[in-house]
Parts: sequence; structure tokens; C-alpha cells
Amino acid sequence: MKKIVLFLSAAFLLASCASTKELEALKAKHEQTKEELLTVKTNLTKCLVEKEKYQDRSKDLEGRIDELRKDKENTIQQVENLTVLTKGANDNIKETLAQLSKKDKYINKIRAAASKKDSLNLVVAFHLKKELQDGIDDQDIEVNVEKTVVFISISDKLLFKSGSYTITDKASKVLQKVATVVNGQPEMDVMIEGHTDDTPINTAAVKDNWDLSVKRSTAIVRELQAKYNVAPSRLIAAGRSSFMPLVANDTPANKAKNRRTKIIILPRLNQFFDLLDQKVE
Repeated sequence: MKKIVLFLSAAFLLASCASTKELEALKAKHEQTKEELLTVKTNLTKCLVEKEKYQDRSKDLEGRIDELRKDKENTIQQVENLTVLTKGANDNIKETLAQLSKKDKYINKIRAAASKKDSLNLVVAFHLKKELQDGIDDQDIEVNVEKTVVFISISDKLLFKSGSYTITDKASKVLQKVATVVNGQPEMDVMIEGHTDDTPINTAAVKDNWDLSVKRSTAIVRELQAKYNVAPSRLIAAGRSSFMPLVANDTPANKAKNRRTKIIILPRLNQFFDLLDQKVE
């Protein structure tokens, strides 16, 4: 009986020892599990924080991507617009260059005509000087090229008597030589300009300086037409009275300079206008 009791007691003690060890093991396991769980929670919290960061960054990137997409669309539209504008600008440039080319041709034609006219004026002036100096070397006759015309300025005392519009014999000799050159250039017109000083005149034959200047130019026109066969369609009579003086009318010598007749040889205006009307291809 005692043996049985001892055996049961030993068994109980052994069972108690085993249970205590298992309990200690379970406690240790439990603590370890708690630590692992805490570690897992900590890591999970970090992951959640990182996730929120990445989500915010992702939203920012999506917004940036949308902006870049819109910028790209705007850029494409601008390029398309520039392409259209460039084509239009190129067309305009081509048209402008074509017009400039036409204008250059037109200007070159006018320059050529002007050069031809200038050369012709020099030739006319040369022949006039030669004719007028051949037997008539007079300081009262001046031949010159002025701008686009050739002119002969003849003093009053050589052509007319004082206050008269009757041509002198010496004037006829001068006009004959002028007519020789003029008839050699049938494409040019001839204008006769009468000029007086500012001394008033009023006679039975002449009302005033206007009247005198016109009658003197008309007398020369008639002489060139009737005696020397200059075509009347080429002749122009003009009076300038005293209103275009060469010098001030303050001395007898200056008044004598202002009393003059100008014979102007000039190209016909209709030829110039015909040139302007020409189409340039």
C-alpha cells in the first residue's frame, strides 16, 4: 500500500515538473510571439506611411503627366499653326519677290530710258554749241544741260530791240542754227520761254511784261516754223514775265541778265508716259 502511495506521489511530482517546464516554455514562446507581433505592427505602420507617401507622390506625378500631356497638345497645335503661317509667309515672300523682280525690271527700263535721254541731251548740247560757235561766238548765248532738258539762253539785246518783240537780223542767224539742230531731233519738243526784268511797260503794242514776254516767245515760234520748217506740233510758246529772275533786279546790269529768252529742247512727255504704261512681265 505504501508502495502504491509512493509511486503515485512520484508520478504526481514528475507530472508537476513536466507541466512547469511546459508552462515556462509556453510563456517564453508567448513573449517571443508578442515581440514578433510588435515588430510586425511596427513594420506594418511603416509600410502604411510609405504607402501614403507613394500615393501622394503618385498623384503629383499623375498631375504632372496631365500637364505635360496638355503642353504636348498645345505644342503640337502651335507647330501646326506655325506650319500654316510659314506656308502663308513663304507664299507672301514669293509673291513679294516676284513683285520686286517686276519692279526691278521696270526701274531698269526707266533707267535705260533716262540714260538714253541723258546721252541724247549731251549730243544735242554738243551740236548746238558747235553750230552756235561756228560764226557766232557771243557771250550773250549760253548752251547748257539742266536736269532733263537742253536749253539755250539768249540775252534780250541779241534778239530784240528794247521794249519790242520784232526779231533782229542777228537773232535770225542764231535761230537758223538752232533750227538745224532741232530738225535733226524730230522726237523732241521745243519750248520758247520769254523773260523780262521788273521794269513796268505799257505801250500801244504791249500792255505789260506778261504781254511782252509772250509776244517775244510767239515771235520766235513763228520764225522757227515759217522760215526754218520746224514742225508747229513740236513748238511751245510760253511767257514768264519778270517772275523768274536769274539775279535781283537792283542794277541795270542785273536787269539786262534777267531780260532773256530760253529755247528749251525737251523729250516729249507722251513718250515718257508711254514708257510708264508698259507692262513688265
